[in-house]
Amino acid sequence: MDSEPSLSGVPPRAILFDFYGTLTSACTRGPAHELAPRLLGCEPAEYFAVLNTSFYPRCRGAYGDALETMRWVAAELGVRVTPARLRAAQAARLMAVRADTHLRPEAVPTLWRLRRAGVRLAVVSDCAWELPEIMRSLPVDRLLDAKVYSVQVGCSKPDPLIYRTACDRLEVAPEECVFIGDGGSRELTGAQALGIRAIRLAAPDLADHLQFSSDDAFTGESAVTLADAAALAMTPQPAWA
Repeated sequence: MDSEPSLSGVPPRAILFDFYGTLTSACTRGPAHELAPRLLGCEPAEYFAVLNTSFYPRCRGAYGDALETMRWVAAELGVRVTPARLRAAQAARLMAVRADTHLRPEAVPTLWRLRRAGVRLAVVSDCAWELPEIMRSLPVDRLLDAKVYSVQVGCSKPDPLIYRTACDRLEVAPEECVFIGDGGSRELTGAQALGIRAIRLAAPDLADHLQFSSDDAFTGESAVTLADAAALAMTPQPAWA
């Protein structure tokens, strides 16, 4: 006898959010990013090329802390700088990343609604050392029960460990979670592989988003606004009896 679909009627216990391009609007490198290469004494295009090709090792903390990572970037560029200029370049990078980080207008209201509904919330982000510093000053910081940064845990999406770390900190099973993200780092199929329901945020502004390893294989659920993605996440999926 064939199985019949039925609604489980159980909303998720937790929602995991990507950060850049999901809780924030699309990210691009604004003009503030020009200062760091000038302080290092190199061409911006060369500096950005090193950042692009080293994104995943950097976001796993492969080159040390923020200052050691900037020292590695300088070495890759073949430039020698004084410790003072190196510190200034890293401070300029932090300033530039902060300037480019703009929460979506619906981010705070959406997280508040989910918290009032009793849902546990986490950010799971592939990021360098700047995000943990920036996050402390953002209004979403106090609304999150857990923050899992690749640079601190030493792995990046779609590694199962980064999702498991979030689940462990929230004290939930993967099957009790939903992941919402724009699809960078193959994060959606990575979440699904662990049994986490995944929803793509397909906001129009993301056409210009700086993204690595797009999740082109994902064909699941999607929404065009963060609020809609959260509402979809709270809608029970059909469960096969």
